[in-house]
Amino acid sequence: MSLKIRLSRGGAKKRPYYHIVVADSRSPRDGCFIERVGTYNPMVNKDHAERLTFKEERIKYWLGVGALPTDRVARFFGNAGFIEKPVYADQIKQNLPKPKTLERMKEREDKAKAVVEFLAEEAPAVETTAEAAEEVPAEEAVDKEAPAEGKKEEG
Repeated sequence: MSLKIRLSRGGAKKRPYYHIVVADSRSPRDGCFIERVGTYNPMVNKDHAERLTFKEERIKYWLGVGALPTDRVARFFGNAGFIEKPVYADQIKQNLPKPKTLERMKEREDKAKAVVEFLAEEAPAVETTAEAAEEVPAEEAVDKEAPAEGKKEEG
């Protein structure tokens, strides 16, 4: 007999309330159970004391016996410190770029490396042009101001 620690729904329509129960994995969600070990009320604020309640000793006992929590209950237990916090595949995939994006990023890196190598080879030529630009007097480099395009003088 494989045991699960899972949520059993109660409460009214559109007002859910869950009991955390230990049950046989083959029994229905709201069917027979072995023991109630806590409650979960999603209708109250996250920091409210009655949102999650546990019977710590019984939970530790059932985990020690070999009962497996469902994903949602495992997340509750991980936050409470009964078990190690689970890491889910969707959390890992969520932060990774898609394969096509990875290819584009690789191409950009390759282009950037090629530009850096080219500039490293052409560095002396770049320095001479920079020196030549400094030799041009500032007065010659500045053009006379052109009149504004939008305004025409009427006479």
